[in-house]
Amino acid sequence: MAIQEGKPAPAFTLMDADGVKVSLADLAGRDVVVYFYPKDDTPGCTKEACGFRDGWKDLQKLGVVVLGVSPDSAESHQKFRAKYRLPFALLCDPTLRVMKKYGAFGEKTMYGRKVTGVIRSTVWIGPDGRVKKHWARVARAEAHPEQVLATLRAGR
Repeated sequence: MAIQEGKPAPAFTLMDADGVKVSLADLAGRDVVVYFYPKDDTPGCTKEACGFRDGWKDLQKLGVVVLGVSPDSAESHQKFRAKYRLPFALLCDPTLRVMKKYGAFGEKTMYGRKVTGVIRSTVWIGPDGRVKKHWARVARAEAHPEQVLATLRAGR
């Protein structure tokens, strides 16, 4: 299923780093940014996570919930979160079920070769549960959080 702006976001429930279930349905009425990333504590993923961390006060002022999703384990997420003082939830998708629903897993080009893996992407889901913006392929992880924040500000 392709993610389409204006359409309802696919429902999901995943465990966070502390073993707590997080469901999109529980966040109804709020703006939610779900960003999909390949692996904890790797260069690009760290830059992206720290970018969301650095913009956290502004995101909170806007009332936005940020959720990072990767195939990593809860233990890996706990270490990553602690090492970089990440203030938002990191969700575990080891089966790739949610990533596939959101188009965040599939064929991509890495170092000039076609491979199958996690596609760095982000979805902004509005309070009504509909997709407001979909960044299908994030090219520059370090610049992306500021781009998301600018879009959130403009979309108000």
